[in-house]
Amino acid sequence: MRTLIDQRLRSRLPEGGCFEVSAALAVATELSDLQYRPGDGRTHEYLSTLATLGLADASLARVVEPHLDAHAILRQAGVGPEITAIGADRGSTWGVYAAHAPGMGLTAIGDQHGWTLTGTKPWCSLAGQLSHAVITAEVAGRGQQAFAVRLDPEHVSVVPTRWVSRGLAGIPSGPIEVRELPAVPLGHPGWYVQRPGFAWGGIGVAAVWYGIALAFRERMVSRLAERAADPIALAQFGGVDEGMFSAATGLDHAAEAIDAGAADPMLLAQRVRATVARVCEHVMLTAGHLLGPGPLVGEEPYARRVADLGVYLRQHHGQRDLAHLGELAAAAAGYDHD
Repeated sequence: MRTLIDQRLRSRLPEGGCFEVSAALAVATELSDLQYRPGDGRTHEYLSTLATLGLADASLARVVEPHLDAHAILRQAGVGPEITAIGADRGSTWGVYAAHAPGMGLTAIGDQHGWTLTGTKPWCSLAGQLSHAVITAEVAGRGQQAFAVRLDPEHVSVVPTRWVSRGLAGIPSGPIEVRELPAVPLGHPGWYVQRPGFAWGGIGVAAVWYGIALAFRERMVSRLAERAADPIALAQFGGVDEGMFSAATGLDHAAEAIDAGAADPMLLAQRVRATVARVCEHVMLTAGHLLGPGPLVGEEPYARRVADLGVYLRQHHGQRDLAHLGELAAAAAGYDHD
């Protein structure tokens, strides 16, 4: 099993310090130049990068992961020189805004002059600090389509929002209001979720979760080194190590399957995400049992990781995602529920 941590990258990243969005965006633009993207034969490097970012700082990873995902989406869409029409260049910083919420939505209107977007979009992380985004909008009668946009303040307003969670508190993620925003279409309606890269991006998020959980494992190792052997603590750590091995093996397998052209990318993604999410929740819980309250109340980086991972893991939707996995797995096994 190859390591999922890039030690050279890790040595260059701040760990446990004060998170700064500007520094994270600088890391994002630097890493996008490496062109580690899923499906290009270097998926392991892509997942290793994301896991390493998660190990260093969850908020850092939360900034960089969508930036790299946006670059992958643009490549998958085959975007050419037209992207310059929205001012995109190597220094652009990107988000991916594809979430939905009741009462909110964007409408895309196309004519001989091009496309514009109007409406409200929820869950737009760092919309006031990024330059560009991949965003989904409704095309009348045809469904959701992805577009590339510049987050121009003349057309985009960030709606003030109150983020009460301590987790990922440095990543504002409220709605935006959009008014006739020029947009470059990516693929056709439905392409965004139908492409294999949609599933690959979900595996990338799981790699970040794995990296965050690995930081808990490392903190447990340091506690074991400080004290005499304790059978209970060793059993707790053994369960964590087994789980992390399972998660790493799943991510390794995913990297190889993606580069080999996996026949069912969504089934692969749901399996890997379910495994990693379950392991990470177990690791965080067990770390609390083994370490006690001390680090939670006295170590800012540890306490922040607990809060960050608690929020980040909610990108896995628990039983709802397991039901989706069950449906996909049953179909792959030849079961027809009709």
